Amino acid sequence: QVQLTESGGGKVQAGGSLRLSCAASARAFPNYAMAWFRQPPGKEREFVGVVSRTGGTSYADFVEGRFTISRDNAKNTVDLQMTSLKPEDTAVYYCAASPATATDARPYFAWGQGTLVTVSS
Repeated sequence: QVQLTESGGGKVQAGGSLRLSCAASARAFPNYAMAWFRQPPGKEREFVGVVSRTGGTSYADFVEGRFTISRDNAKNTVDLQMTSLKPEDTAVYYCAASPATATDARPYFAWGQGTLVTVSS
C-alpha cells in the first residue's frame, strides 16, 4: 500500500512561484510513475504532468513550460515546481502513483489528499 502526502500549497500572486512536494511511504516508489493532477473549483480533475520511473517527463499543454516535475528516489519524493502562475492555476493539486506512465487517471492507484493552490490576480 502506498500512502502519498502533498505539501507546499498556499496563496500566491499571479506571476509568482510555488513548489509542491509529495512524499511516498512505499519502498517501491522507484518502480512507480508519479503524476500531478489538479481540480480547479467547480471543474473536473485534470492531468498536469508525470515523471516516469526513469525520470522522463510529460506535461499537459496548458503548462507551457511553466512547471517542472522532478523526483528523488532516495527520498521517495516528487516535486512540482510551478512558475509564472496564473489565476487559472488555482486548484487542489494531487499527486498520484501508477505502475505505468500515463496522462489519464485510470492507472493511478494511489492518491494524496491534495493541497490547495490559490493564485490571485
